Amino acid sequence: MAFDQSTRETADTLRLTRGEKLSAIERIVVLVILGITVAADLIGFFTTPGVNPVALLLSIATTSVFALYLWKPLIATCALGVVFALSFLPGSELQVLTAAAVAASLVMRLGWTSLILSYTGAFLVAAAIVPFAAEPGVTVNVGLYLVFATVAGAVGFALRLAFARGSRLERELQAAAEQERQAVLAERRWIAGELHDSIAHHLTVVSLHVQMLEDPQTSTDSQEAIRVAARKAMTDLRFVIELADDAPQSSSVQTGDLAAAIDEAQEEFEAAGHSVDRVGDPRDERIPRAVEIVLARITRESATNILKYAGPGEVQMHLAVDDEVAHLILRSPLPTTPRRELSSSRTGLTRMAERVMGASGQFSAGEEEGFWVVSARLPVV
Repeated sequence: MAFDQSTRETADTLRLTRGEKLSAIERIVVLVILGITVAADLIGFFTTPGVNPVALLLSIATTSVFALYLWKPLIATCALGVVFALSFLPGSELQVLTAAAVAASLVMRLGWTSLILSYTGAFLVAAAIVPFAAEPGVTVNVGLYLVFATVAGAVGFALRLAFARGSRLERELQAAAEQERQAVLAERRWIAGELHDSIAHHLTVVSLHVQMLEDPQTSTDSQEAIRVAARKAMTDLRFVIELADDAPQSSSVQTGDLAAAIDEAQEEFEAAGHSVDRVGDPRDERIPRAVEIVLARITRESATNILKYAGPGEVQMHLAVDDEVAHLILRSPLPTTPRRELSSSRTGLTRMAERVMGASGQFSAGEEEGFWVVSARLPVV
């Protein structure tokens, strides 16, 4: 596996269509070496008698070509070819060929496939021409230059692989950090949703019955309803905390009991002064667990809205189940007069719709002949 991964990395590097830029450290090293080389040429010109000025200019030009590799590898390679052609005039072609061998490292580090192949061919041609242009009696060891260029190219290619791998690892770390951030955001949204679906419902019950404490006829029942709602809110809060902490005991906590949700809603409606028309068996074995959880959440959220906004009258909870669909309808009378404002996040309907549609069901909510009707149809097969 490690061999295959290394092979893929090498192939991806060779298929690059653009040269990679040098790192800041590489740029500094190249510039320092070029500066020292130019300074040595100038010092040698003034301290060594008989130096050919043309040869000096070509040497400085060759060094300057290396600086072009920091920005434009293609232009630098072409300029190096021009300098090599001119080097035959003062007879400094061996010096330029040596520089070309060193430049192989930069070509392999920065170049793309076509540039690398072109440079390799041009260098082989140059290495073959130099012996014929040498002065009589001077032996040119072409193999030495080829070995030098091969080693320099191998170093450049190794650096290319190392930096390509580093760049890829950096991108992977960034992607992993982004995934972790998204996971944290998703967990926060989940916790907010759980708090909205459970605790907000109980707090609505508490807020409603606090208003009813002023009536002596209902104050005792309201006190009991507040006590029960507060106890349920604490239970749900512990449940959410256990799930958020991923505690082992949380796996044993059962949630989404449709029968319990309907029983609880009926008790709360009756405590708030509504009569209840209840039809259907929430314990029907044909209801899958996933559908039961969704319908339980729909019941709880609808109960919250009914307790907040419904007018006096009968509340209907009808559940119809067959071999294909479970259909839950909750119908409540619209208020005839404005009620005291209770806080609302305005997200309940959206969350109900998302839950039902996420389970491939159909959801609707709206006014029908003086009633507010919530309908959820979910497939059971």
